Amino acid sequence: MSKRSLSLFFSLAAALPLGRAQTPPKPPPVDRATAYYNYSLGHIYAEQAGAYGNRGDYLNKAIDHYRQAIKADPTSRYLSEELSDLYIQAGRLKEAVMDAEEALRQNPDDINARRILGRIYSRLIGDAQQGKINEEMLQRAIEQYQKISQKQPKDIDSWLVLGRLYKVAHNSVESEKAFQKVIEIEPDNEDALAGLAMVYADLGDVKKASDLLSRVAERNPSLRTLAALAGAYEQMREYKLAAETLRRALQFSPHNSELKRALAQNLVFSDQFEAALELFRSLVEEDPKDVQSHLRISQIYRQLRQFDKAREANDKAREQDPKNLEVLYNEVSLLEQEGKAAEAIGILKEILSSTAKRSYSPAERSNRAILIERLGALYRSNDQTKEAVDAYRELAALESNLSARGAALIVETYRQARDFTKAQEEAEQAYKKHPEDRMVRVVRASLLADMGKADIGAADIRKLLDGKSDRETYLTLAQIFEKGKNYAEMAKAIDASEKLSTTTEEKETIHFMRGAMYEKLKKYAESEAEFRKVIELNAGNTSAMNYLGYMLADRNVRLQEAKELIQKALDQDPQNGAYLDSLGWVYFRMDKLDEAEEYLMRSLRRVAHDPTVNDHLGDVYLRQGKVKEAIAQWEASLKEWNASPPSELDPNEVAKVQKKLEGARIRLAREAAAGPAKAKP
Repeated sequence: MSKRSLSLFFSLAAALPLGRAQTPPKPPPVDRATAYYNYSLGHIYAEQAGAYGNRGDYLNKAIDHYRQAIKADPTSRYLSEELSDLYIQAGRLKEAVMDAEEALRQNPDDINARRILGRIYSRLIGDAQQGKINEEMLQRAIEQYQKISQKQPKDIDSWLVLGRLYKVAHNSVESEKAFQKVIEIEPDNEDALAGLAMVYADLGDVKKASDLLSRVAERNPSLRTLAALAGAYEQMREYKLAAETLRRALQFSPHNSELKRALAQNLVFSDQFEAALELFRSLVEEDPKDVQSHLRISQIYRQLRQFDKAREANDKAREQDPKNLEVLYNEVSLLEQEGKAAEAIGILKEILSSTAKRSYSPAERSNRAILIERLGALYRSNDQTKEAVDAYRELAALESNLSARGAALIVETYRQARDFTKAQEEAEQAYKKHPEDRMVRVVRASLLADMGKADIGAADIRKLLDGKSDRETYLTLAQIFEKGKNYAEMAKAIDASEKLSTTTEEKETIHFMRGAMYEKLKKYAESEAEFRKVIELNAGNTSAMNYLGYMLADRNVRLQEAKELIQKALDQDPQNGAYLDSLGWVYFRMDKLDEAEEYLMRSLRRVAHDPTVNDHLGDVYLRQGKVKEAIAQWEASLKEWNASPPSELDPNEVAKVQKKLEGARIRLAREAAAGPAKAKP
């Protein structure tokens, strides 16, 4: 379940000023009667346009009257704001920009023209939450609001917009200055305090951010301020605080179903599942046809791994809306978690087939891309390489800006299937076609590292260091150096990334990677300490629990603790092949051979190309006296080792397996020579 913020409070489009007037000290002469007359007509035509589906002739008349109103009263701020919205509504952006630029050529001090340009450029920036930003539009919008603020330094709304624009541009210094300007003018301005809090949150100063937000709510604990505070907490991923704040907001509007939904969602995000279920159940009681609440109930039960209840709730949602894509998608996820990949693939293919068109709207194309990519991932998990590649080729062909992503996923698919020849061919083709695409360069560099060319891969990744995404770039470098067994450089890259890590989640990643590095260096005490830090930061980090548990089991120490750690991880992810192998290995160490065999067999069904699992199962079979079966597993292990890339090849482990295989063959020959009567059990 995605933890994307539900609040629209900090949406850039919604954040643009809606009408606070800022009157200059000496307004020029105006004809207010004419302005009001044209404004009234323009407003009527705008309402008519809205009532008739944005009818073009009404929109055009509305725009003409607003332009006449502005000529009559150039000091009126709300006229320029409403006019810019009408231009956007009518799709006449190019014309609006040309008119505003012409007005500025005639009069560089025309503030209304700058407001129109600023609002239009702001609408063209894109979606900051999805990382789709038009940098040119962003800079143009900033330039307009800078000039407005210079001309009207007491204009609160322009400073607010400028603060938000700087935040989108990741310019925390200027964003803070803009919000501080507002606070100088109006010390208790809620929008400025909340915006400033988000700047501090971005800088990792959560305490300072929380204090500012609390100040907003304490001074004016209204429905609006509390909802805004909750939205800010969501942006900071402080979901427990968001839930507490929404509870307070509900006191002002006890029957507000939207507030209840937002509260329930934040309860889910903060792992308060029972409380969330109670709220969603109450919403269903109020409205049995509430599809979204039935769906959320199903998703919670799916997260709790109570699959029968999850299916029951999803079926109720599907009864109300059989074609709801989110409901159908939830069923795919439910089947996948139950280990029914083939059935999940079948439903997802049906969804894609039933929604296929000759052409798609941007929203439909985006949804289809998500579904196709998920289908490819399901094929990969089901070891259907060809089908996965076909799905990713379809993704690449869906839209030009998905071409690079599809190509990168194809490389990863062949790499996972250990078809390194095809992986290299696809990687080089993708690199030639999309030389600047980050994802393509990362998968290519990772593949180079797999093939023993880590230095070449690292050299290309270093070129991505640009001051914007350096934390992720250093993490990629660390992974490449790990593949190249260059642990000194890996340590430097982790240290560099750590300096740029501010959130709890980011720090988890650092400790995990450092723990893995120490384990490779056989510094087990240091490694354990790092994994303990991960678990301390996030008690639900199953990867850390499994890694630590396996490390203990592999060294044959503290086996009960190892079992508990791995079992806890497996409880949360029962189909994880690595976790199944770890638990099987613990049982082997405990001499519980039947349990060991069961879990290792289950692991092999999930991860078909891991030589370690075959090796472990061979050990179990030999101890059980099943020499032929042990030989078969060690032969399979060597086959997988031989198919491994240089980065994964461990000569010491290969030698151990080879030695065990030779010993088992000798034992089998002796037993055969001795005859059934003298064969050892």
